[in-house]
This record gives sequence, structure tokens and C-alpha cells, in this order.
Amino acid sequence: MTLTNIEPAFQHVNIDLADRSYGISIGSGLLGAEASYVGLPAAASALIVTNQTVAPLYARQLVAALSPRYPVIHTVALPDGEAFKTWDSLNLIFDALLSHGCDRKTVLFALGGGVVGDMTGFAAASYMRGVPFVQVPTTLLAQVDSSVGGKTAINHPLGKNMIGAFYQPQRVICDLDTLKTLPVRELSAGLAEVIKYGPIADMPFLDWIEAHIDALIARDVSTLAHAVKRSCEIKAWVVGQDERESGLRAILNFGHTFGHAIEAGLGYGEWLHGEAVGCGMVMAARLSQALGLVDEAFVERLTGLICRAGLPVVAPVLDAQDNVARYLALMRVDKKSEAGEIKFVLIDGPGKAVVRGAPDAVVAQVIEASCRGG
Repeated sequence: MTLTNIEPAFQHVNIDLADRSYGISIGSGLLGAEASYVGLPAAASALIVTNQTVAPLYARQLVAALSPRYPVIHTVALPDGEAFKTWDSLNLIFDALLSHGCDRKTVLFALGGGVVGDMTGFAAASYMRGVPFVQVPTTLLAQVDSSVGGKTAINHPLGKNMIGAFYQPQRVICDLDTLKTLPVRELSAGLAEVIKYGPIADMPFLDWIEAHIDALIARDVSTLAHAVKRSCEIKAWVVGQDERESGLRAILNFGHTFGHAIEAGLGYGEWLHGEAVGCGMVMAARLSQALGLVDEAFVERLTGLICRAGLPVVAPVLDAQDNVARYLALMRVDKKSEAGEIKFVLIDGPGKAVVRGAPDAVVAQVIEASCRGG
């Protein structure tokens, strides 16, 4: 297959949630196009929530595109990074809404990565008990995962994303051009969330990722377009069946139980979310093997792909005194835990995921082996 840099045509994926249904637009040049925002709720004002890194790159472009629809447009730029996904940053959004006298029709626009999207969604769910918001994700991770499905949250020192709400956006606008300014490390972090869809639901997609990983890293536009579209299709299918994660949707957290422990244990922002998830997928695959669900060849294949994507595959030591105990304590705070039992998303044969517990002794062996790198 010959890959080119020809910009892809506009593509669309729908999230089917009855009266909360919305579309995901995927293509180049969408962020600054007035047509991208046609049909959104009318309002006297809009608030763009972004961060201090993204604002200089894209805020002016978004303001220009929104100006024909919204007479007044305010902007708030939050500190950049997972370490700032906190109450203090959330209050900056509320401060802007209140100081500008924004009403219940005001539309919020989340311009940035997963942190901005999560906090903007949470603010929208909370302000006046709910105002409309739109996701305009500018990172690969946000485009393929966090902007889709309505999960909103902030972090707590004891657990990631433990305080939040399910609240769906009006629309998701994935402009592939924004990926051109994405740092290499952030691109790799996004690839972790692309890779996860294969083992849990679509092995042919995993085959495709393996064949095109170099083109994805090189940011070939047509290749990225397919990766974003297929990832969104799989997530849309899952969310359409289980919006509030009462069952099936939990499979989207493959690698996240270990990954969230890594993020919280190291301190938010030390590893990017996608880096922790990439390593977490390796650990979850090893646990799946230890429980007899997959063979060693599958674990080696997945580990090799995650490594090729530029992601860590050796787990960090979180506590020099009792590393296993630290991991277990952090994972018991995970949202999937029940009555103190840690629940893992495991691979029950390639392309099929299952959520279940595992003996602490087996989990301990996996943690120890993962921190040694073998």
C-alpha cells in the first residue's frame, strides 16, 4: 500500500445515545472552518477553555470560526499538564463563567488535550446544573479516546479521575492538522490509546496498526485519519451499548488499572497518561498470560508493538520499601474495584476482553516481573 500526504476527505462517526446522540467530525482544516459549528446551540456567548500551550497555536483560529455564531466569546487558558487537573484549575473555569455573567445557554468549547476536555466537560456538567459543550481535541489521545463518550473528571491525590460526571458533548471536532504541532512524546502517548482497541475488540485493526506504525509515527495524514476513525467507531459502538460503564464499557480501560496506579504513584504528570497506559497494557497482558487466558507469543507481540510506538514497557518502582504493596493500594482505589477487590481488564483470547479479579499473589508476581523488565 502506497501512503501519501493527501489530506483525507471529511469523515463522520456517530455516537448513538438517543436524545444525547452526537457526531464526531474527522478531517483536516476543521477547527477554523465556520461550517464545523453549524447547528450547535445558539447563545449570546461562548467560552473557550484551553491551556497555555495550545492557546497561542489555535485559540485565535477558533474565535474567528465561532464569531459568526456567538456575539461574545471569552477565553480562559489553564496551566498545561496532568498535574493541574485539579479543583483549582476547575475553579478558573467557574471564575470565568461567573465573572462574565454567563447563563445556562452559554456554550463551552474544550480546545486542547484530554486534561482540558475532561475539565471543560466537568465544568459544563456542573455550571447551572448543565450547559452545552463541544470537544475540539488537539492531541491524538484526546481524538481517539478522551473526547468521545462523555466521561469528565478531575484527579485526586489518592486516585485518578475519581471526581467527575458522565456528560455528553454536543459535538466532537477532530482536526488532524493540530497533530502537526504535537510533541513526539505526546504522539506516542496517543498511540497507546489507538493500540488498545485491537486486543479488546478488533484484531484486524491491530494487524493494521502493526503494518502502519511507522506511518503513524511519521504523521501521515491519511494513515492518522483511518486510525482516528476506526478508534472512534469502536468506542462509539461500546459507549452506545453502555454509556455509564455498568458493564461492557469497562473494557475500554485495558491497561488503565495498572496505568492509573503508575500515574498516581509517580505523581501526576511525571509519566504521560498514554505512557502509563502503554506500560499498563503490557502488565495486563502478562497478568492475562499468568491466568492462562493468552499465550506468551501474544504478550511478546503486544509488548513489541508498544515499544515500537515509543512507549515504556518496563514498569517503574513506586516504593523502594514495598513496591508491590504500593501498587496494590493504589489499584484498590480504581473505579472498577468492588469491596476492595481489584478488577482488571484482561485479554480473554486475542480480540476479546473480560473484567475480572485476580489473586494478589499472581498480581504481585506480575508487578515484580514488570518492574524488572521480564
